[in-house]
Amino acid sequence: MSAPFTVRPFERHEWPLLRELRLRALADAPDAFARTVEEEQDRPDAEWARQLALSTASDDQLSLVAERAGRGVGLAYTRLDPVARDTAHLFSMWVAPEARRLGVGRALVAAVASWAQAHGARRLELRVTRGNRAAERLYERGGLRFTGEVERLRAGSPLEVRTMDLDLGGGPVSV
Repeated sequence: MSAPFTVRPFERHEWPLLRELRLRALADAPDAFARTVEEEQDRPDAEWARQLALSTASDDQLSLVAERAGRGVGLAYTRLDPVARDTAHLFSMWVAPEARRLGVGRALVAAVASWAQAHGARRLELRVTRGNRAAERLYERGGLRFTGEVERLRAGSPLEVRTMDLDLGGGPVSV
């Protein structure tokens, strides 16, 4: 039986879909992201297009979209650390409420981890807002562990994010 969704890289021309999903994510989970919907919603179309063009043209970045029945239901962005080249960072991961508990989040994390490993990363790192138990459980089930690092979500926010990481150096990734 085929999965009820697919995960694939965004294509350069799909910046309107990226914008739509990103704004949905920020509105749905404002405490999960360093930026706010207010900060992002007024960005000019040219900036969205440029952002996705840079990602799709880079060997060091990957922007993923999850689709179900032809509709975007999730996204994730990862990039290799520009200094610590053996580390990949997962950012901006989100799954739409109507697609949760279908394995979309797990598939996005697995795709990111596989891509990172194939690009030489030996470690995947992300930050999760303290108290976001659903995200913490997803990442923990995928083998990520808390590192002990804690910082503020964004300037002026009382919320904290905790760093989690996954060792990618031990063979095939199973998330």
